[in-house]
Amino acid sequence: MTKLLQVSGLCKAFGGVVVADKIDFSLSAGAMHCLIGPNGAGKSSFFRLLLGEHAPDAGTITFDGDDITHLRSFQRIRRGISVKFQVPGIFKALSVRQNLEVAFQSHLSGSQLEQTIHEMLEFTELSHVVATPAGVLSHGQQQWLEIAMAVGVEPKLLLLDEPTAGMSPDETRKTGDMLNELNNRGITILAVEHDMAFVEQISKRVTVLHFGSIFAEGTIAEIVDHMGVQEIYLGTVDDG
Repeated sequence: MTKLLQVSGLCKAFGGVVVADKIDFSLSAGAMHCLIGPNGAGKSSFFRLLLGEHAPDAGTITFDGDDITHLRSFQRIRRGISVKFQVPGIFKALSVRQNLEVAFQSHLSGSQLEQTIHEMLEFTELSHVVATPAGVLSHGQQQWLEIAMAVGVEPKLLLLDEPTAGMSPDETRKTGDMLNELNNRGITILAVEHDMAFVEQISKRVTVLHFGSIFAEGTIAEIVDHMGVQEIYLGTVDDG
């Protein structure tokens, strides 16, 4: 399959703390992939390197055939990378509709803008709260609103940082259904997650990070049965 994302020899250290240690990682177009690891594994740092928020000390990042290693974050977004962080980055004083307008207005206009807003409201089942200030939505609804804001611009790659954090089991399951639908529509997804039930719901393959290095990679069944992965997960699994 065509490689949408290719990371080679990626290194990053802050003083004596190594957060990325010669990472080689690839993601095929159309993939649904999860990134897991214990506290301090370097998952968030890896995301920030992909987004251009951190500059690597060594290595390259290739996206859709182009070297983006030294591009700024907004340039990567324009090329088709979209992101949803763990804490919703919504405008709480604005209505649901206004949040979508802000997210889409630099990409869409006129009838296309209106159609996309309508489609995203239907997809996330937020049509009934379209005029509601985003700040008074439930936690799950706020997460779904930001997912809508991230996917309405039709990204090639969607990065998700713990998209179900703080959600109820029902909300988590619904979020998984949404992501599976988006993946079926052709959006490549890379998600940082620690809820293994959710990982099993959505992911075809899983990569385990540990101390800034790739520790293991395989199907969810292979990862669950991996003795080394079981050992490093003894204790906290919150991101670092």
